[in-house]
Amino acid sequence: MWKSMDSSKKALIIAIAVTVIVGGLSAVFFLSIGKKTDKGEENAAQTAAAAETGTGDVTEMAANASETSDTSAASDASGASDTNAQAGTASGSADSSGFYAEIKEEESWGDAPVNSKYTIKLVNKSGMDVDGWKLTVNVGNATLGDGWNGNYSIQGGVLTVTNADYNGQIPNGGNIEIGMILAGVDGDMNYELTAGSLKSTGTTTQSQDTQQNNASSSQSQDNSSAANVPNAGALNVPAADTDDWLHTDGNGIYDSNGKQVWLTGCNWFGYNTGTNTFDGLWNSDLNTSLQAIADHGFNLLRVPISAELILQWKSGNAPAANFNQATNSYLVGMDSLEIFDYVVGQCRANGLKIMLDIHSAETDASGHVVNLWYTDKITEAQYREALAWIAERYANDDTIIAFDLKNEPHGKPFEGDNAAIWNDSKDANNWKYEAEQAAAAVLAKNPNVLIMVEGTEIYPIDIKTNGSFASTNEKDYYFNWWGGNLRGVADYPVNLGKYNNKLVYSPHDYGPTVYKQPWFEGNYTYDSLMKDCWHDNWFYIYENKTAPLLIGEWGGYMTEPNITWMTHMRTLIGTYHLNHTFWCYNANSGDTGGLVKDDFVTWDSEKYDFVKEVLWQENGKFVGLDHKIPLGTAGNGISLSDAKGL
Repeated sequence: MWKSMDSSKKALIIAIAVTVIVGGLSAVFFLSIGKKTDKGEENAAQTAAAAETGTGDVTEMAANASETSDTSAASDASGASDTNAQAGTASGSADSSGFYAEIKEEESWGDAPVNSKYTIKLVNKSGMDVDGWKLTVNVGNATLGDGWNGNYSIQGGVLTVTNADYNGQIPNGGNIEIGMILAGVDGDMNYELTAGSLKSTGTTTQSQDTQQNNASSSQSQDNSSAANVPNAGALNVPAADTDDWLHTDGNGIYDSNGKQVWLTGCNWFGYNTGTNTFDGLWNSDLNTSLQAIADHGFNLLRVPISAELILQWKSGNAPAANFNQATNSYLVGMDSLEIFDYVVGQCRANGLKIMLDIHSAETDASGHVVNLWYTDKITEAQYREALAWIAERYANDDTIIAFDLKNEPHGKPFEGDNAAIWNDSKDANNWKYEAEQAAAAVLAKNPNVLIMVEGTEIYPIDIKTNGSFASTNEKDYYFNWWGGNLRGVADYPVNLGKYNNKLVYSPHDYGPTVYKQPWFEGNYTYDSLMKDCWHDNWFYIYENKTAPLLIGEWGGYMTEPNITWMTHMRTLIGTYHLNHTFWCYNANSGDTGGLVKDDFVTWDSEKYDFVKEVLWQENGKFVGLDHKIPLGTAGNGISLSDAKGL
């Protein structure tokens, strides 16, 4: 699954005896711990996927995705996924085959405390079907950097992992995979895996490489610059230009010559999570990854980022980025801002445009679950300051062609001032008002970029009697995915003044594997989705030619029950040439999967072929958004000047 750098870095399998108790039977099994010495980066995650149950009960399933979305899956309002839940049940007749864990330490990197990435396979050969499981690990003073495909918490030196909503059942003969990143592991760790009457216990032994990394981290830091070697994989970067800016008219997006364009991109997260660069660079090469995205026909890259990281850049305190320093040796010696500048240059060289997305106020793999664009740490003023600074920094470079002002503002009626609302007030939590202020901050520094405005979670059914959102009764509101409720545009459209021709509305939409919304009940169809969700929440904006739409996040696994919804969404996008950025490139998006597989190198051909049908193509060539530079280097892309337009 994970690609070795050379033969010396192949996994070292350490057999550890594990006592497995199945009913009254005991047996000895083995826990495999694989070790790779490659330095990697934080396997941050978020899938932004909020959901409404019909009574206003919402779940944010961020199982290593996410968002977003993009961390462990958050519990729903009923507490069904409580991270402190007890292990579930096991039914059937047990034998001695066992229910056990296989843990592999895939990567270690960084200075003290050293980060270690673990993949964990829970294998059920017990003869019993498992319904709900719990893994506890004594981690001492180690801290949790990230976790995926489960609910994670640490208290009193004990890490507890319980199943997510979608992987609690492990049939006899089946297995599931979870994973985590721990920082500061020091010595052996005892663990216990339980599911009903099944229980296994054992000890993981820290690899010698990780122990050595902990001991010699300071020396590695002193010598890190020596690893910098010539960068043979980079493309020559042309000078920044300003002839590719776009504008809107009605429900279309156009270039300066009046040619209608189609933004068809994907998401690649990491700048929002603490990785401080793209996730996946623990195993993949940055240059070839960006080239592959362009060569596969994506003309826009949505880059989730935190306001906090931008403010660190502004203050001159750019944090280090986490990446595999052997695979990406040409990045060694650069800080995270310098690497981002490098990314912008390589995107430009590939004819690939960027849309920056303020995914969270604070740098945090689960930061997207915070309702609003400000926190106790990052104020409203600082949020706008971050946007203004980065807009000005790249004002003379049309590689960054759009700003998504804030990912998925949300909140439920009972959350009061902590819930994002949409009306004509100047309340601090009024997203419509804040979007206008944030857009003004950006456009004052660069009046040429497109402004993407997402929706909220709730909107009053009767705006006349509940326009202040004072009611805490969930029955008084329409619900939709976080960022997907744009009903308020009908009553209170965003006003950018003389820059209204830069405004694009950007809802998010997901399928039933993220959360089974009411509109997924029964045998739903394209027509029922349009009637029950899409039209009144956001499609009317396109239909009425109020503004263009860009579906900022959509995607998922190529299996049912998700594929039916995803096929209908693709039909909608293709029929109306709706702009979109697919979620996501990342393999570590727990409840959606990615365009690439776990090695962040191998493309998922089935998923890519599916998405390819709604990438902008003319005469068998992918169309880029740069007038001079063709999209990609494979010879299958053309520049915007060579395209006819929609």
